[in-house]
Amino acid sequence: MLKKLDKIRFRGHKRDEFLDLAESPNASDTECGDEIPVKIPRTSTRDNEELRDPAGPGTIIMASGVQDFNRTESDRLNEIKGHLEIALLEKHFLQEELRKLREETNAETLRQELEKERQRRLELEQKVNEILKARTEEVPATQQPAKPQSQANGTDKRSHTVSSRLQKWFCDKFGEYVEDFRFQPEENTVETEEPLSARRLTENMRRLKRGAKPVTNFVKNLSALSDWYSIYTSAIAFIIYMNAVWHGWAIPMFLFLAILRLSLNYLIARGWRIQWSIVPEVSEPMEPPKEDLTVSEKFQLVLDVAQKAQNLFGKMADILEKIKNLFMWVQPEITQKLYITLWAAFIASCFLPYRIIGLAMGLYAGIKFFLIDFIFKRCPRLRAKYDTPYIIWTSLPTDPQLKERSNATVSRRLQTAASRSYVGSSAPTGISKDEDTSRFHTTKRGNFHEVFNLSENERPLAVCENGWRCCLINRDRKMPTDYIRNGVLYVTENYLCFESSKSGSSKRNKVIKLTDITDIQKYKVLSVLPGSGMGIAVSTPSTQKPLVFGAMVHRDEAFETIFNQYMKITSASSSSES
Repeated sequence: MLKKLDKIRFRGHKRDEFLDLAESPNASDTECGDEIPVKIPRTSTRDNEELRDPAGPGTIIMASGVQDFNRTESDRLNEIKGHLEIALLEKHFLQEELRKLREETNAETLRQELEKERQRRLELEQKVNEILKARTEEVPATQQPAKPQSQANGTDKRSHTVSSRLQKWFCDKFGEYVEDFRFQPEENTVETEEPLSARRLTENMRRLKRGAKPVTNFVKNLSALSDWYSIYTSAIAFIIYMNAVWHGWAIPMFLFLAILRLSLNYLIARGWRIQWSIVPEVSEPMEPPKEDLTVSEKFQLVLDVAQKAQNLFGKMADILEKIKNLFMWVQPEITQKLYITLWAAFIASCFLPYRIIGLAMGLYAGIKFFLIDFIFKRCPRLRAKYDTPYIIWTSLPTDPQLKERSNATVSRRLQTAASRSYVGSSAPTGISKDEDTSRFHTTKRGNFHEVFNLSENERPLAVCENGWRCCLINRDRKMPTDYIRNGVLYVTENYLCFESSKSGSSKRNKVIKLTDITDIQKYKVLSVLPGSGMGIAVSTPSTQKPLVFGAMVHRDEAFETIFNQYMKITSASSSSES
């Protein structure tokens, strides 16, 4: 910093060049920056003689003194200005250096460290005080009553010194280990959650894929051994395994394989190129991470990751729910088989020696893995009939399957009860079965035909009895309340009905006759989002712009139903006209 100041300070005239007033020579009047220079008119000798003071040369000496005074004042002002400029520059650079020092030395971290050190010092002082108190309490307890003889006093002093030395030696040797067993309250540390970032998301997905690669390769090799992908490798593995199990070397064999795998990993880490795998590894091309992603790419990335996470979590949930239902007697006939098997294994373990049990289990595992599974995979019908573990696992239900079964049983009971009540009740004559069932179909606000002011024959098709949730976008309207309406879309034999979810009159509902539709097509409401969209555009003669039913989860199913019914109605009307 001093070097910078020296460079700035001596960029103009140095301080040594500003001489004192007494030593400064006579300079010209033009050196002063602020004062107006005094111009002395040139006069000839004749004029000088005429203007000369008759009193003598004193007036000329006084004029020269005034001129010298003006010159010294201008030099002094220049010197003061130079000093002031240098001082301002020094102040500016000192402020910059102070700001940098404040940024480099964070006061908050220093304060926190100081508080931690103070707490440690207080804890150490408390421990030292406790040790001193314990020693002071133990000393009078070890003291014995004084004896009148001087010899007894000497022995007590010696025993006291010996005990204090032993105590000191014990504290020095084992005090640290004793302090390790001191109970302290656990510190509850709250982990800071990182904000959602597309780059961090892709990086974590790649890390997960790389971390799971060894496990997936191990599973692939095991399945290749069971499938006899390489006949020689599977045959050698089968012979070695059966001999090891027969001679009681199964556990040493697995331990030796683990040691061999670790040795190979050590050589690979040291730079050796060792690749052994039954299934040839396929190197997938690694895409370089993109620095700048558009909004559409980020949204598509989030959708892909969410889909993978959904499928992965679904598989894990199915496995855990099946295991839970197996042990909770949800399927009694399946859990009963497990119960009998456990009882048989318990009785066998009580009466048979462990060598025979281990031999039987090892032989069964080898034959099942290398031979039976190979046959069952090649013959699916045999597997569906005789593979007991596979049958048990596939027949175990998950919680969603149990919920569907319970709903199905409840609906069956309700249907049987309704049919009985319907048979017992008196129905008016002259009404067909379809007309009668259409009366019982209701929406959230009443009967279907009353909500939409239709005939009693009109009722939703079987595909959309509960309707499709969507929002109606009427681009002919300018008010926000009329522009978008949330509700449910139904399809009948002749009409397309939209029921608004807002409470009010039925004027907010929309009924479109299928024969009045001029065009129907899939529509994408927001072009920024990826995919083909979640909307259906319907054009009619009464609207300038097509009506859009957007935000439909089952868009494709609804479009196929509406389009098929539309084609059916139009073909029927054209055939009737011809």
